This record gives sequence, structure tokens and C-alpha cells, in this order.
Amino acid sequence: MATFLYRLGRLAFRRRHFVALIWVALLTLAGVGAASAPAAGTTSFSIPGTEAQKAFDLLEQRFPGASADGGTGRIVFKAPEGQKMTDAANKATVDKTVKELGDGSEVVSVTDPFTTNAVSKDGTVAYTSVRYELPGMELADSTRVALEAAGDEARATGLTVDVGGDALQAGAEPGAVGEIIGLAIAAVVLVVTLGSLVAAGLPLLTAIIGVGIGVSTITTLAKALDLGDTTSTLALMIGLAVGIDYALFIVSRYRGELADGRDREDAVGRATGTAGSAVVFAGLTVVIALGGLAVVNVPMLTKMGLAAAGTVVIAVLIALTMVPALLGYAGRKIRPAGDKRGKRGGNKAEGTERTEGAERSARSGKSSEAPAKPGMGTRWASFVIRRPAAVLLLGVVGLGAIAVPATQLELGLPDDGSQPTSTTQRRAYDLLSEGFGPGFNGPLMIVVDARNSDDPQAAATAVTDEVKGLKDVATVTPAAFNKAGDTATITVIPGSKPSSVQTEDLVHAIRGEGADVKADTGAEVLVTGTTAMNIDFSQKLNDALIPYLGLVVGLAFLLLIVVFRSILVPLKAALGFLLSVLAALGAVVAVFQWGWLSGLIGVEQTGPIMSMMPIFMVGVVFGLAMDYEVFLVTRMREAYVHGESPSQAVVTGFRHSSRVVAAAAVIMMAVFGGFISSSESMIKMIGFGLAIAVFFDAFVVRMAIVPAVLALLGKKAWWLPKWLDRALPNVDVEGEGLRALDDKPRDADEDRELVGV
Repeated sequence: MATFLYRLGRLAFRRRHFVALIWVALLTLAGVGAASAPAAGTTSFSIPGTEAQKAFDLLEQRFPGASADGGTGRIVFKAPEGQKMTDAANKATVDKTVKELGDGSEVVSVTDPFTTNAVSKDGTVAYTSVRYELPGMELADSTRVALEAAGDEARATGLTVDVGGDALQAGAEPGAVGEIIGLAIAAVVLVVTLGSLVAAGLPLLTAIIGVGIGVSTITTLAKALDLGDTTSTLALMIGLAVGIDYALFIVSRYRGELADGRDREDAVGRATGTAGSAVVFAGLTVVIALGGLAVVNVPMLTKMGLAAAGTVVIAVLIALTMVPALLGYAGRKIRPAGDKRGKRGGNKAEGTERTEGAERSARSGKSSEAPAKPGMGTRWASFVIRRPAAVLLLGVVGLGAIAVPATQLELGLPDDGSQPTSTTQRRAYDLLSEGFGPGFNGPLMIVVDARNSDDPQAAATAVTDEVKGLKDVATVTPAAFNKAGDTATITVIPGSKPSSVQTEDLVHAIRGEGADVKADTGAEVLVTGTTAMNIDFSQKLNDALIPYLGLVVGLAFLLLIVVFRSILVPLKAALGFLLSVLAALGAVVAVFQWGWLSGLIGVEQTGPIMSMMPIFMVGVVFGLAMDYEVFLVTRMREAYVHGESPSQAVVTGFRHSSRVVAAAAVIMMAVFGGFISSSESMIKMIGFGLAIAVFFDAFVVRMAIVPAVLALLGKKAWWLPKWLDRALPNVDVEGEGLRALDDKPRDADEDRELVGV
């Protein structure tokens, strides 16, 4: 592979005009497609194989035209102190609001609180519900404006009025200011690491082009493939992070090859052959982790994973082709590693660079013979290999302690109760809880399929009676049948809030009673509604976590065996990842569930952790963790293969790679951290979780635990059974095949092509 990528890098360097034109054309096509694509709504939230989804599908069949998946809005009214909502003036305000809402577009129905028993027992709180034709995120902006305006008009009369419901959802928007800050931090890190503005700008430019192509393609296909806003947000997040990092590794290796005295074309080829090989395998691990989300069998997650994986593939291709091309354009503006001279030398022919290494050594004089001052990476690696047991113990115990809160993990999906207290949605949620009880914000819907029952009415009555006798039930409405009279819906108001354990127990209890009803009457009882859907979603994700983890880690383990030609190194990589992701989950629980240090990142409301967070973090963090493993340990493997002792190979790997890996980690943390400023709790949680996971994995696991384990294992770390060694393909990530090129004379045609670069 190294030889193939070496040739690809040199080809891109020589044919840089053609390569740049291709990528610019792809970006233009993707941009035009996105600009002309029809507006996309929200991705359909379906959970195949769950009871809640089955009941939802049945409702759409048996109650046609009811807009079962339509958006809902709710305006909650509270009378001033000493008044009641039934007072004439207050009642007139509500009546006017109901009439105005009913005249709006996309509205299916509006309820009158005085005829639907939607006034609290003490008469101080009332609400009206609005049902729309389209899902909440597909509603026109004018519809949302009309809903909010109706609330504003009612509030002007002296009532306390707040608006809730999914009709106010306008899609998840990343924190634009935070992302700009994240990119600014990445730019500073790149300048410090690569030594010049040109070198630093190159990874940023290629990452932005890659993300532009990826996100624009997603936007173009969003309507046709039913892709939601969160899909492009994840692709943006992952694409920026890996795009910058992959380009950084190749540019950094390129500067190192220049420092060894190679001409620029040869340096580009070798950087692409060595660092590029690591980029390919690192990218493969990320793609495996993201693509593996399909095993969960939740369409939304599958689409998010595949879209982000496609963006990663684009980032890898750009790193292998466009980065070498841009290095050709940059010429002498990118200097060798360690070269602090300000001279540009722009008029000097590129062909003379083949003597630069000798000239640099000659200028150095006797200093070239003196040992160079060891850098921070070298000093740290030397410290670790002297005290590997202590470093290993400290790292494992430290991450283990941080992971402890993960044992108290509570899962759920965000609702209006998880919104900041400053929002009208949260205030409406609290008003409903105050007036009608906490369970009113999460009603359960029971669907009674009595098509196979001899007496549908009796079956529905039996269900109602059974549910009334269950624990934690506040209200049960009478059964409402469809026109055919074979299906009924029953609304149950729990006594506890939607995200509580008591409500989850109630759902399971209703389903248990439903089995008895079916045995007695032949009617099938199904529980659905947003709360039941969330419970089933969380359970499905929990059930899929172990199989998903086994698939992703297993495939990546096999891939790393091929890369490192070792059994213990990939095993250590997988175990280190598990430790870092558990610690990251512990930190997420401590901040978002327990509220520790929540004020620092703007978490106004604590609550259950988003259901998809564990499996999502496993997928994304595993891929990114393997990035650092491949980049850092590949250089160690390269040194070991070239004859160094195991301990010295660890030091050599750190000397060449630790600074770049650390810079890459800081960049990823900055990019992910930018999403913490988002107003959406889900995006904020994802940004924080990924940023802290990168910190733990890069600076604790890869920088401390990995060298400690390698130092303790010694030569055993690189052991591989002989039969397996013969069976595995030789991918040559270390660039061993490139050593034969050192003594190969360059063709005259190639020398001529270098002139004038």
C-alpha cells in the first residue's frame, strides 16, 4: 500500500492543476445541487419491531385522515392571582384564541378547553391543543409564527400564557459562534504545530472543502432519502475533525521528509505513502464504527451513521490527493520541520532541493554531531518506560474513578421538560404539571385492535377497567372507536412525569394486562404515544449495544491485526477505548444528569441522558480513538521493524508523532467543543461527550497507558503466530517498500518536471 500511495502522492503533486480542478468541480456540483434541492423536513422517527411503532402504524391504517404523525401545539393559560379561567373576561380571551388558531393554515383541529375538560380542578389553569397536518419540523414558518402570536395576544390581556408542543421545533442548529471559535482554536494549533500560516491553512482549507462536498450532498439528497437536520450536523462535526487531522498528519510527515533532505516531490510521495497509509486505516476504522450503526435497525441512526461515514471517505480521499496537490502549489512556503528561517527562496529551482539536506547539515557544523535537545514527547516517553507500572496504574484508576457515575446512567429522550427554564416550552410544561399533574405532559395512548374480537365494546371496556386499577394511573379517558368500530383508542394520564421510572413501569404493566385481555376477548392491546415510543427506543438501543460493540470492535480488531501484525497491540487498543468511553459517559452523567459543573457549559436543566448517547459515543469515539492508535503506534511499529529495541521504538514513535497527535486531539476537542454552544440539548450533549472522550483517549489512554503497556510487554507486544503472519496480507503501513527507492536513480524526465515548481 505504501508504494501505491507513494505513486499516487507524486502523481497528485505533478498533476496538481488537474487534481485541484476535479475537487473544485465536485464542490461546485454539490453546492449547486444543495441550492436547487427541495427543502427537506424532518427524518421519520420510526422504530421497527417495537410495540409503540406497531400501534402507531395501526392508527394510521384504522384512523385515516387523523394525521397521527402531525405536529401538535399547545397554549397554556393561567389566570391572575385571585381569578379563575372560567371568569367571563378570561373565558372570552381563550375563546378568541381558539377561533384565531382554527383559522390558521395547516391546522387539522383546535380543542376548546371548556368543552373538553381541559381546565384544572382549581380553575386556575387551562390549555388548548392544536393538531396540524404535517410533522412539527415540516410546518411552515408562518404556522409557527401564528401559534406564537396567538399566545402573545392572549398574554397581553393579563393572563400568564406559554406555548409548547413539537410545532415550535425548527430543527437542530449547531452553535455557529462556538464553531467559529473552535475553528479559530484549530487554526492557532495548526500554526504552532506546522510553523507557518500557509502550512496551517492547508488542513483547514481541505477540511472545509471536504465538509462542503459532504454536507452539500446530504442536503441535495435530504428530501429523497428522508434525511433530517441532525444528519448533516453529525457529518459536519465528524468531517471537520477528521478532515483537519488527516491533512495535518500528511503535512507534518511531509515537513519531516523535507528535513531529511528529500526534494519536494519525493517528500510528498513518502508522506503520502507512510502517513497516508495510516490515514487510510484510521479512516476505515471510523467508517466501520459509523456504518455499524445500521445494526441497531433504527433508520434515523443508520442514515446519520452512513452520511457521516461518507463524509469521512471524502476526507480520506482529499488527504491522499488534494493535500499533495496543494503542497505542490505551496512550494517553499512550507519549510522543513525544525527550519526557522524566514527566507522564502522563491526564485530557486525546485530541482536544487535535493542538496538541501547536505547544505543544512554543513551549515550546522559540529552542532549536527551533538545530540539534539529532546522534546517534550521524547522526555515523556522516556519517563513512562522508566515507570510503566505506576503510569499504567494511575491512568486506569483515574479513568475508572471518572467512569463511576456511568453506573447511575438514566436514559430517555429530550422533551419540553428538558428545555431551559427560560424557554416558553419549558414554562408551558411546568404550568401543565402545576395544573393537571406531572403525568399530563406524557400521556399514554392505548390502541385496542378488536377486529378479531366478538364484542369490541366489551373488549375496550375490559381494558379501561384493568388500567384504572393499576398503580400510578391518574386519569383514563373513555374508549373512542373508529368509523368501522373495530379499533379504539384510550388515553391514560400517568401520575408521574414522562421520564420517570414509575411511568416506564406503568407502560410495562399495561402491556402485561393487555396479554390477559387478549386471552379473554381476542382483542390485541398496544401502548404507544411519545412516552411509550421513547421507552421502546431506549430499550432497543440497550439491547443493540452489545451486538454493535462486538461487531465494530471485532472488525476493527481484525483490521488492526493486519496493520500492526500483532495480537496484543490491537487488544490493548480495544480495551483502552472501552476505558475512555466509559469515563466519558461518566463525565456526561455527572454534568447533564447530576448537574456537576453544569453552569460552565450552559446546562440549565438536568435530566436523563439521551437514549442514543451510549451507542452513539461507542460508534464515533471508537473510530476516533483508533485514529490516534494508528498514527501513534504505526510510527513505533515502523521504528521497531527498522531494528530499534521495543523501548527505544516507543521513544522514537513519540518523538515523531506525539506532538502531531496532541495537536490533532486539541483540534478535535475544539471542533466538538464548538457544538456545546448549541441551544439544542442533544447537540450540546453530543459535543461535550465527544470532546471529553477525545481528551481521555488521546492524552490518558494513547499518551500514557499505551506506552506503559508496550514498555511492560517488550517484544511480546509485537508477537504474531507464524501461521497467521503468513496468512495476513502485507499492507506495508510502515513504508518498508519505500526503502528500496532510496538507491533508485531518478529519471531525467522526472528531474525536468521538478524545475519551476
